[in-house]
Amino acid sequence: MVKLDILSDPICPWCYIGKANLDRALEQVGDHPFIVEWHPFQLNPDMPAEGMDRRAYMEAKFGGQEGAVKAYLPVAEHAQKAGLTLNLDKIARTPNTLNAHRLIHWAGIEQKQTPVVSALFKAYFVEGRDIGDAEVLADIADTAGMDASVVTRLLGSDADMDDIRARDAHSREMGVNSVPTFIVAQQHAVPGAQPVELWVQVIADIKAQMEQANGA
Repeated sequence: MVKLDILSDPICPWCYIGKANLDRALEQVGDHPFIVEWHPFQLNPDMPAEGMDRRAYMEAKFGGQEGAVKAYLPVAEHAQKAGLTLNLDKIARTPNTLNAHRLIHWAGIEQKQTPVVSALFKAYFVEGRDIGDAEVLADIADTAGMDASVVTRLLGSDADMDDIRARDAHSREMGVNSVPTFIVAQQHAVPGAQPVELWVQVIADIKAQMEQANGA
């Protein structure tokens, strides 16, 4: 098996698109070699704990309404190609995602990371829910088969906050400055929302190398 480490943020539209393309490739190939692990990277590590009004945040980030609209045109186009729904008009607030990353970390301990990541993307981009809110996160945990009461208690503490921040900072120190970033076999970094065809090719190459190694 081959480790596929994915650095992402659940409010990053390119991460949502990148995951959808990877999912389609894995479905297409069927028998793939990847063991997937998700890692924290906050797009906005300085976001206030309570989040911000989304429109105000987007306009500040992209230099006004026109800049924000322009920035999201390619996002909308690629999301459509990936077969995704983006209900951006439903999103009232841009949250701080530290708690969402803590939930992803705890989900990993229970081997439930990918379902939780999928549920976070859906909650934010499709349903417009505030994934900075502890109740929303506990509900997402519950639907993935985690114990919501334990998650609620953990979210009320500072458990693993420093660890998430340290892992995020370590990724930046290693040169990661945008997400999604996929790291194949702890060696090859693949940045950005890559198309399905690239992943199919990567998997084919890995399988060929494995067969060659087994035959040697």
